[in-house]
Amino acid sequence: MTRLVPFFALGLFISSFSVCASPANYSINTQKTTITLSWHAFGDTSEASLGDVSGNIALNGGNEEGDNINVSIPVATLRASNRLLTWQMKSSLFFDAGRYPNITFISSRVVALGQGHFRIFGTLAVKNISRPVILDASMPGKNNGLTGADNLFLHASTTISRSAFNMDSFATLVDDNVTINIEIQARPHQAV
Repeated sequence: MTRLVPFFALGLFISSFSVCASPANYSINTQKTTITLSWHAFGDTSEASLGDVSGNIALNGGNEEGDNINVSIPVATLRASNRLLTWQMKSSLFFDAGRYPNITFISSRVVALGQGHFRIFGTLAVKNISRPVILDASMPGKNNGLTGADNLFLHASTTISRSAFNMDSFATLVDDNVTINIEIQARPHQAV
């Protein structure tokens, strides 16, 4: 989805993050976080989704290198438009889920651009290949959930080259660019 999430996974925040003058720690809400992949193939747009995203977000307002986002995305959750495409994407043709069961994203820096927009820098690891990525992110706000604590909402997106992650099957039929859209909800860590 950098200081964001996921993956691929993944994405999260400074000036609105500065709302937290002291460090704040969040856990990604697995049930309310989704990642969507889209690409052009055979003259049309195809999509797949990933779920069960897990991870943590640490915000240290005013210190863009103090913010930290760690995300893990299980490839087994990948679902495409049909069973054949889902199988192909999980196979060694693309993600090779049997050998590389997780996609990870670890942020290195979150830069506030103003008005709730951020740039998240980090490393995306797919199939044991790590590449730097930059996520464009926005944080529409916080929402008091059932606990009364502030939940964090984040939208992030980026475009990657699938061949950079050794997923270049069907290169003449499928575009190399894959757009990743991430919707994250995170909740404050509960004191134990």
